[in-house]
Amino acid sequence: MTSHRRTRIKFCGLTREKDVDAAVQLGADAVGFVMYAPSPRFVTPERAGALARRLPAFVTPVLLFVNASAEAIAQGLTAVPQAVLQFHGDESPEECDAAKHPYLRAARIPTGDAGKGFDLLQFANRFATAQAILLDAHVEGFGGGGQSFDWTAFPWSHPRLNASSRLVLSGGLTPANVTDGIHLVRPWAVDVSSGIEVSKGIKSAEKMQAFVAAVRAADATPPPPQSP
Repeated sequence: MTSHRRTRIKFCGLTREKDVDAAVQLGADAVGFVMYAPSPRFVTPERAGALARRLPAFVTPVLLFVNASAEAIAQGLTAVPQAVLQFHGDESPEECDAAKHPYLRAARIPTGDAGKGFDLLQFANRFATAQAILLDAHVEGFGGGGQSFDWTAFPWSHPRLNASSRLVLSGGLTPANVTDGIHLVRPWAVDVSSGIEVSKGIKSAEKMQAFVAAVRAADATPPPPQSP
């Protein structure tokens, strides 16, 4: 029987008009713009605004911030007022709430065995006002590093975990592994940056298309049975 799930897709770190247009044509639900100056994917608020104006209704722009000042966040929202915020640094719940705007909160999960010590349920409960918790690997430079955390480190079927927030799976996703990630985690959405690039900040329309196809294939097939 065909599954009726539809995993949402966010392409992050876009810097060019042609990549934004390709994302829209391929059916992306959200497009992310990095507002963190040290990132090779950084765009200014003005540039983010110009790119976001290419988005049609119902494709959501997302502005990614890392430990940003209130002034920087306000500048981003002035340029892209319809954006959802994504906090990807060490922001507290109070700092996230201070923006008075819908937001995602990134959980930076250690890679390898260290990931098993990360209390995801507690993290989700701390950021209960977030629209979603974005699950990313803890890497140097705050995301986009092409690394995955251990997807088996958490009991995804735990009812309190699933009820805590909607989950967005990120960190090292590619067209080759996103189907497995969706089947294991069953996230509300997936978020990809480096896995659809030819170089940092430069996306590949072919890789984006392959990623979307892999997500839709995962939605259309039941996950394999879990080991007891």
